Amino acid sequence: MIAVRNLRIGSLVPRLLARPTHLVERNLMVYRRGYMVIVSGFFEPLFYLFSMGYGVGALIGSIPLENGQTVPYPVFVAPALLATSAMNGAIYETSNNFFYKLKYVRLYDAVISTPMSIGDAARGEVMWALFRGSLYVIGFLAVVGLLGLAGLGLLSWPLGLLAFPAAMLVGTAFAAAGLAVTTFVRRWQDFDYVQLLVIPMFLFSGTFYPISAYPAAVQAIVECTPLYRGVHLIRALTTATPDLWVAVDVTYLVVMIAICMAVVSRRLNKLLLA
Repeated sequence: MIAVRNLRIGSLVPRLLARPTHLVERNLMVYRRGYMVIVSGFFEPLFYLFSMGYGVGALIGSIPLENGQTVPYPVFVAPALLATSAMNGAIYETSNNFFYKLKYVRLYDAVISTPMSIGDAARGEVMWALFRGSLYVIGFLAVVGLLGLAGLGLLSWPLGLLAFPAAMLVGTAFAAAGLAVTTFVRRWQDFDYVQLLVIPMFLFSGTFYPISAYPAAVQAIVECTPLYRGVHLIRALTTATPDLWVAVDVTYLVVMIAICMAVVSRRLNKLLLA
């Protein structure tokens, strides 16, 4: 009986992932001639890295981490830009693009007429957003690796290798959040409010300077934002300075994924089956 139960549980995971991959395949077919739209997003964090990390960094020198250790400014900025890259790849795909497919193409009305469920559609879009974000992350890490070969190491090894799965966790969290928020959007202009949330997170989540520069009350607010938790997680790995707050970062992002996916499922049921 136990063996049969384990077999059923083991076969459930592939089934849960197999159906959503059809939606990923569909999106790949759509972008097969417009791949530059996806690839172009890879350059933004690199521009910031070279302009701010090395340009402004030449004027700043070293900068302290939360544990008091000092690192060169590019080493401080690089993990934050990696987290931002994962966030942007996920948000771009689950905001405007998802809204267009939901409201105008009516793609998901067709999807749920197949053996795929609403949950499969939601997981498929998260997988696609994660695929797009992973391209940005891999490209960014490749450039960072080349800089390391040139003597400009930005990652600690081997702990820095965990930056990739950490960035994927950040991307998944923002993909789920992007889907959840977009299900409440009624018109294109509403996405201005999304940017009103994303841009301040990018600027003030310890991306370019420590949050110790803020008053204590502002620090507390910043520490509650998802991008800061992602930046803190990846920076702790790339600088080999992990602490107990890393567990808080991971738990925060996992809970965020669970809550947002529950919201997506409820909202899509209301929008598509009402």
